[in-house]
Amino acid sequence: MPDLDSLIGTATAVMAIWAPKVLGAIAIGFFGWIFAGWLRAFTRRLLHRSPVDDMLIPFVSGIVYALAITIVGVTALGAMGVGTASFVAVLGAAGLAVALAFQGTFSNFAAGVMLLTFRPFKVGDWVEIAGTAGTVKEIAIFTCVIHTGDNIEIRVPNGKIFGETIKNYSANETRRIDLVMGVSYDDDLAVAARTCMDTISADPRVLAEPAPVVAVSELADSSVNLVVRPWVQTGDYWKTRWDLTRALKENLEAAGCSIPYPQRDVHLLEEAK
Repeated sequence: MPDLDSLIGTATAVMAIWAPKVLGAIAIGFFGWIFAGWLRAFTRRLLHRSPVDDMLIPFVSGIVYALAITIVGVTALGAMGVGTASFVAVLGAAGLAVALAFQGTFSNFAAGVMLLTFRPFKVGDWVEIAGTAGTVKEIAIFTCVIHTGDNIEIRVPNGKIFGETIKNYSANETRRIDLVMGVSYDDDLAVAARTCMDTISADPRVLAEPAPVVAVSELADSSVNLVVRPWVQTGDYWKTRWDLTRALKENLEAAGCSIPYPQRDVHLLEEAK
């Protein structure tokens, strides 16, 4: 049975070997933890000064902090003499498995970062994206919330938005209204064009610049079609469009022009006896 002196000697030898390693690992962990916190704060300050959306700042700084802590932990284990190659391999395999399992989520996240960075639209804009049209209510990391014209809430994954064509109807201050008015072949086209121009010019919401346009665009089957293209402020678009459609119809009729509709003439021939 070993005596007390041999046990003390063995313990002293073990302490001499492991104490520096443990103390070194503790020091690495302590100063690494401080450095990771500083790096997170630095990342936040840097992102606040950049055009990155505020919603991304906590998420990105959190990822930086987690990566720094992971590196510090692996370094501390290496300082204690623990083999880190297998540990890093396990972490890499686990990361790959997680990435494959959540590739759709990561795709939405990456698209959300791009949307918040480049800002093709903002909250309050009327847009048409991924087959959905409505007002943008929220731009989040993974989805965008859109309210349709009949007040239905739709959540669209960011991955489907960034990879598709985005139509932003609120991006510009002005919009052009495109109307087509058909008149009869028997009507005076000069009178019809002058009536249309007088009608849109009388509306105070129609802008003088760019100048409105009234022109004969098509000789259709049942009518001669005139395009009527006034410019308005984006916020006045729909109300002005509806009002002008009614006013043009009424004023054309008052000017003696008829608005034809498709019709077909049937000729009956009496068969010879």
